[in-house]
Formats: sequence, structure tokens, C-alpha cells
Amino acid sequence: MALTLAACAGGGGYRAVSDERTDAAELQAKLGQEYISKGDFETAQEKLQRAVQLDPNLASAHTLLGILNERINRPELAEQFYRKAVKLKPDDGAASNNLGAFLCAQGRFEESLPYFDKAVQDPFYKTPAVAFTNQGVCARKAGQRSRAEESLRRALELEPRNTVALYEMASLSFNKEDYLRARAFIQRFEAHNRADPSLLALAVRVENRLGDERAAKRYRDRLVSEYPDIELPSDLQSETP
Repeated sequence: MALTLAACAGGGGYRAVSDERTDAAELQAKLGQEYISKGDFETAQEKLQRAVQLDPNLASAHTLLGILNERINRPELAEQFYRKAVKLKPDDGAASNNLGAFLCAQGRFEESLPYFDKAVQDPFYKTPAVAFTNQGVCARKAGQRSRAEESLRRALELEPRNTVALYEMASLSFNKEDYLRARAFIQRFEAHNRADPSLLALAVRVENRLGDERAAKRYRDRLVSEYPDIELPSDLQSETP
């Protein structure tokens, strides 16, 4: 799931603390964000804890503490911080997206979906394509294929080169036996992005279903040459060279 890490620009909202303490808290949160990006989680935790000490209502600090605790495998604490951020700023798109992404990553697919709806309702949310993509992936995992396709289409309207959405749409089309449509999404993916092993394997399957043995072999050869450490899926190993 894609989280929104850039959550510290401006606190917003009323706080019962001085402007000076608020500014200091936001600075600590920004430093914490930078240390998360560098992988220095211990220092990040120190900065973010200091931020919430200075301003307990700074939603961005709680969001970042959620991201931090999720990355160090403390899911219970992560959820508490994500929920606190949403409670403090219920209309904030980034906070809602992050909570939804967390719930989906924990296998709570249906529970995650409303938070993506909330995220895209925020007119100031800068990356709605992220929330639509997350919602599409989670809806697919929840068995809601129509909802998944709708969300992924919205993501691609906003971000036509979105690799996750293109792959997901190709996979959904393949599972519906709409192989020509699956091929089209694969070609869109490859037009602007390097194909990863999952996409190449899907492309082999699509071309096999379409009866294009030369195209299937070409994709299979690329999978072997570009990713020599990847073991071919069993259903591809028996294909005729």
C-alpha cells in the first residue's frame, strides 16, 4: 500500500498551545519525517515524540508515528497513531489514506475502503491517485471486482502512467478472460515503465491465451534474461520454447 509520507507541511486547525510551541513541534515532526526517509528510525522516534510533547494535537506527528511503528513492526501502536491523526483531522486526505492503507496491509480489506473514500473527498489532498489506487487494490482483495475497476480507472484518469493501477487492470482483465484488454494495459505499462517480473509473467499468460506463441516466448525470454534470479512460475516452465 502507498502511504503519504509528506504529511508535515503546515499543521492547520486550532491548538491550545502557543504559536511558538506549535512551530517547534512542526519542526520536530519535519525532522522525524526526514529521519524516517533515511531509515534512522530511532532518531525519528525521538523527534516525533518530542513533537507530540510540544503539541499533542499535531496530526502530522501522529501520522508519522503511525508510519514509523508500522515499519518497525509494531502494528498495534501504528494503528493507535493513525487513528489519532484521523480523529484530530478527520477531513485530511493523507491521514485517511494512511489509515486505510494500514488496515488493508493488515488484511482488513473491507474495513479499509471507507477511508479511501474520505481521502479523495479532501479537495486539498495532493495525491488522490494514490488513494484511488489503494482502494482498487484493497477492493480487489475484498472480492469487490467492480469497485476495484472503478477505483483503478479513476486512478488512471488522474495518473495515466500509474504502474500499480495498470498492472491491476491488466490482471483483472485477464481474470475476466478479456485478453485483448489485458494486453492493452500491459502495453500501456511498458510504454513508460520497466516491466517487473509480475508483469512479464502476466504478459506470457496473456499472449498464450491469445495464441501468439512468438510474443509469449519473447516475454518469457525477457523474464529469464532480465531477472535471472527469479524462478519461473510452474505454469510457465512447461511452455514450449
